[in-house]
Amino acid sequence: MNPWLTVWDLLPVLLLAAVTTVQITAGGFVLSAVIGLVCALALQFPSRLLRAALAVYVDVFRAVPVLTQLFIIYFGLTEIGIRLDPVPAAIVGFGINGGAYLTEVFRAGIASVPQGQTEAAQMLGMRRLEVMRVIVLPQAMRISLPPLGNFVIGLLKDTALASAVAAPELMFRARNLVDKTFLSTQIFATAALIYLAMSLPLGYATRRLEALVSRGHR
Repeated sequence: MNPWLTVWDLLPVLLLAAVTTVQITAGGFVLSAVIGLVCALALQFPSRLLRAALAVYVDVFRAVPVLTQLFIIYFGLTEIGIRLDPVPAAIVGFGINGGAYLTEVFRAGIASVPQGQTEAAQMLGMRRLEVMRVIVLPQAMRISLPPLGNFVIGLLKDTALASAVAAPELMFRARNLVDKTFLSTQIFATAALIYLAMSLPLGYATRRLEALVSRGHR
């Protein structure tokens, strides 16, 4: 029997796993963005203790491999009575890890906005939080858009690591199918094409959104 016909019959399994991959990517990105933005805003406060704590968080979670963090969340937390299912564990792991990276992305975006704009807005009577919301954040988000797009694409590919904690994403299902059929080349090639089909539109959408935002800025 033609091995590609076998893969064709198994394609719905891989596509369903790709849906789980998208869910982990979306959940991980949202959590990363929330953590990153909150931490970047917290870095604007003058508290040395807060800034030191956030610096430790960023340095530690960027230095430790994300696979290790997934193991700690999925296996280690059971030692203190916290048990997460594979998909939520993967989302939390990628979210906390990604939050450390996006903290620096958002911090750099906020820092790139000229200080004179903030001072001018405050002289007009705007409060600090209002200045941040109306003046600083819109410009910071525009500047942060390219690295955010790259982060999402990288996160989509990194979700393959979630197979190590039994999350039923694309690579997990592909490996299971290879174990059953021994069609490693065909199945992994199909999985690669599915990843490509998901990554390319993300890259295109990022470039289009960046162009639209830049045009509106001009």
